[in-house]
Amino acid sequence: MLMQNRKVIILGSGPAGCTAALYVARAMMSPLVIQGIQPGGQLTIASEIENYPGFIDPVKGTWLMQQMEIQATNYGAEVVMDHIVKVFLDEYPFKLIGDGGTTYSCSALIICTGAQARWLGLPSEEKFKGYGVSACATCDGFFFRDKEVVVVGGGNTAVEEALFLTNFAKRVTLIHRRDELKAENVLQDRLFKNKAINVVWNTVIDEIKGYNEPRQVTHVVLHNVKTEVSYELAADGVFVAIGHSPATDLFKGQLDMRNDGYIHTHPNSTTTSIPGVFAAGDVTDNVFRQAITSAGMGCMAALEAERWLSA
Repeated sequence: MLMQNRKVIILGSGPAGCTAALYVARAMMSPLVIQGIQPGGQLTIASEIENYPGFIDPVKGTWLMQQMEIQATNYGAEVVMDHIVKVFLDEYPFKLIGDGGTTYSCSALIICTGAQARWLGLPSEEKFKGYGVSACATCDGFFFRDKEVVVVGGGNTAVEEALFLTNFAKRVTLIHRRDELKAENVLQDRLFKNKAINVVWNTVIDEIKGYNEPRQVTHVVLHNVKTEVSYELAADGVFVAIGHSPATDLFKGQLDMRNDGYIHTHPNSTTTSIPGVFAAGDVTDNVFRQAITSAGMGCMAALEAERWLSA
């Protein structure tokens, strides 16, 4: 059985993981980054990024994550392709088991496993991800200036995304499978007062359609679950806002978590309920979920891990 021992191990290779790796590496502690099942994180499915500081022109999400990884490895971080299936946080050093049988141990662990947007599960949704289908209005709303978009969902996130998109889109249609929203009343009040938003009740999306070359969404096929009537609605973009699921199953029963499954960290800190274990990025943040905020938390985790090890 292969064994790897490191002072610091970082789980996840998105903006939080790569930033943490950069700072730990510059502290001369040669961190090990374990990429997980989605190397580069959610940012790799973003076709263009305009809101990451330092770039005048839009950049590809995949390219940006490649640059972050190269920068970290240039300073001494090591990146391995593995997927951790079991962790033992009641032992010290902490122990982690990869799906290939490799055992890792470390004195400090930085968890940057992120969160995954919940999707509709349609083949056509997969086809147009990054080409008109998104799970982040803050990230991609700008690309739909003066266009028509639909938002799917009925909770706070869906209503907030719909309201935000009215800053750009000509028309926003909120599609919900039930006849009432789950969002807070104050948000619902703002939604119903906004004349740029139309709500379609008791309806689901059956298919997303568009051009193949260049790949582009043109309309959606809707299905009323009560009348069983299907029809098409013109749309340039589809925003899926049915929630996120943090990648925290590994740590259940070992770390304190909030009711929604996100790892609990202490105020103004990335420290968790176990000394020496830190959490950064979308795995603990269910509010902002931005690349830049994840990177900032990755920096915080690295600095806190360094100080903890020194103490």
